[in-house]
Amino acid sequence: METAFIFPGQGSQVVGMGKDVAGAFGSAAEVFAKANDIVGYDLRAICFEGPAEKLNTTTISQPGIFTVSAAILEVLRGCGTGVPPVDEHGQDGRATGMAVPQVTAGLSLGEYTALYAAGVISFEDALGLVQKRGQAMQASADATKGTMVSIIGLDEEKVNQLCAEAGEGELLAAVNFNCPGQIVISGAISACERAEKLAEKYGAIKAIRLEVAGAFHTDMMAGAADSLSSAIGNCKISDPGEIKILANISADYYKSGEKIAQGLVKQLTCPILWQKCMERLIAEGVEKFYEIGPGRVLTGLMKRINRKIRVTNVSSLEAVNELLKS
Repeated sequence: METAFIFPGQGSQVVGMGKDVAGAFGSAAEVFAKANDIVGYDLRAICFEGPAEKLNTTTISQPGIFTVSAAILEVLRGCGTGVPPVDEHGQDGRATGMAVPQVTAGLSLGEYTALYAAGVISFEDALGLVQKRGQAMQASADATKGTMVSIIGLDEEKVNQLCAEAGEGELLAAVNFNCPGQIVISGAISACERAEKLAEKYGAIKAIRLEVAGAFHTDMMAGAADSLSSAIGNCKISDPGEIKILANISADYYKSGEKIAQGLVKQLTCPILWQKCMERLIAEGVEKFYEIGPGRVLTGLMKRINRKIRVTNVSSLEAVNELLKS
């Protein structure tokens, strides 16, 4: 029976995330201390205490979500139920336990945690890239003035038709294929506003404006992609080993460190194929899924993708303790 670790992306943040786990496990507390040193401010305090307005910003939420996910993963490693840690030479000591994954995947930002969990990038490099990613995305958002809308109840063909009509020559495209009946579109603010008004005409149940800074996963993020590409050039990304990593933008497995670097850059301007990623894992025999990190977004999406698949959500101290008892 194959196991997958999956990791959430931006939007899963909530004030208080990780606080209970860090309070109970010294290994998790050490991850937050290390993160504070890397980012250069008290990320731990913002995750634990807020305010929400600050935590929800692109520049803070991205390193926060990554750090919480990594802290929970560290607890699982220490208890012998997770992928073993990787040292600076890329070597690991194989842990024994029930939940060593054969594959990892993460939704957008969560792909960085998936790469870290699979041992192809260090915590320091991954968090440094996540911080630069958030800053670069915010800068591109400020320069381009876009937004995103979740369209509920339409298939891909209908969403594309909606985008074609609402775009009126402005950028508007389907970018997040999350699960059946939930596709996120992204583009110019005025085009998204038109799409919201036209959605009912195409049969949508509803159209929900997302609380995001800009038109993520479109060409409006080209500047951010250039900045991230430069930062990635200074990081060590190894070729995948025993643990496979599924890429957001293709639903294919990464074959090399070079392809991973390219994928992380393309991810900023290309659609995210989460539904196809999960369907591929299920088709290939993955039966046990663990969502590691804040929130229950991926657990909820799986219920829409395949209701027969059970996802063990590991987002709190209670969930960690339940997992360790099983």
